[in-house]
Amino acid sequence: MISFSKRLFTALTFLCLSGVALAQNPKFEEGFDYRVLPIPQPVEIKGKVEVIEFFWYGCPHCYDFEPELSSWVKRQPKDVVFKRVPVAFRDDFIPHSQLFYTLESLGKGDALNEKVMYAMHKENKRLLTEPEIADWAASQGIDRNTFLATYRSFAVTSKARAAKQLAEAYRIDGVPTIVMQGKYVTSPSIAGTKAKAIAVMDYLEEKIRKDKYK
Repeated sequence: MISFSKRLFTALTFLCLSGVALAQNPKFEEGFDYRVLPIPQPVEIKGKVEVIEFFWYGCPHCYDFEPELSSWVKRQPKDVVFKRVPVAFRDDFIPHSQLFYTLESLGKGDALNEKVMYAMHKENKRLLTEPEIADWAASQGIDRNTFLATYRSFAVTSKARAAKQLAEAYRIDGVPTIVMQGKYVTSPSIAGTKAKAIAVMDYLEEKIRKDKYK
């Protein structure tokens, strides 16, 4: 015969283990922690988990989210494809999009994107005019003439315009916004916190795999 204290201990142990299981397998709800686009957008690579961060260099929330997001990206397996898309909510922010694609074209994006944000948010640089942007690029060791030629190139200006159109297609109304597999949308503001947004991204990543990358 099992004593009352033993039964109580067993019950409490079960409740504790159940709590641990729930903590390890959180339930996230569509409409609260993430939303689904009414018109999904096509993914570029089939059989992969596509993750897009829509961002703006001048956004303080993007700058604040960057450390957590970068850590998340670094721990992803090979079936996750991550890319950033700059958003220009106003025409005078287009230079920031051109700056992003110029650095990308020169192979300097990974090394300098965070430094652009630091310059804007910690050093109070606006980086909105071509001379100011070129001066900053030169201060980072990039040849000024090479930078300007790339910045003004048809390829870069076309990508900046395409990014604006893509943001409109995805109905991006704030940044940072994460879109996964062309349809699942989340962000720190949608999920509630940066940490929860990362947890939602992990959840959606597994959901996409279970759904065979659909």
